[in-house]
Amino acid sequence: MFKHLVLLVLCIHLSGCVSVVAVGAAGTAAVSASDRRTVGTQIDDKTTEARVNAAVNDVVAIDDNAAISVHVYNGQVLLTGQAKIQQIIDAASRAAASVANVNKVHNQVRLGSPIPATATMNDIWLGTKIRTLMTAEEKVPLLKLDLIVEDSEVFIMGQLTKSEATAAVDIARNVQGVSKVVRVMELLN
Repeated sequence: MFKHLVLLVLCIHLSGCVSVVAVGAAGTAAVSASDRRTVGTQIDDKTTEARVNAAVNDVVAIDDNAAISVHVYNGQVLLTGQAKIQQIIDAASRAAASVANVNKVHNQVRLGSPIPATATMNDIWLGTKIRTLMTAEEKVPLLKLDLIVEDSEVFIMGQLTKSEATAAVDIARNVQGVSKVVRVMELLN
């Protein structure tokens, strides 16, 4: 009897896990399918991002003097964050450029101390506001772009038409608290 009870509990838990895994996989598939990049390019970008992260983290003195984030979209690398020394910014850019499958490096690392947690929380809030507004605008294909917010600056990556890019930039720059919008995108015909 006890064995049957344990088996029943396990089956219930496993069926719940399968549901969660299936829903997670379906959500990932939906995002992948709506991306303008091929699935192969999406996988290459994730691999390249990990390799660039590793290369940037190998830069001497980066741990104590910088906070640098790496984003990759269609072989283009975006470096954001802050570094206390210009040599670290330059070294991070060189490290990123040395990685295979990197087509271009957009170095947007700012000279200065890493931002405090309060600024990071503000960036999360700004990103949420921008994504919400973009979701309501049919001209902006939110699932076809990457939106990065760093110290109140907004970076938009993706493959967009000119009208999509214009609409996305207009929304972002009109959100209170945004200091700058940087286009890091490829324009499609």
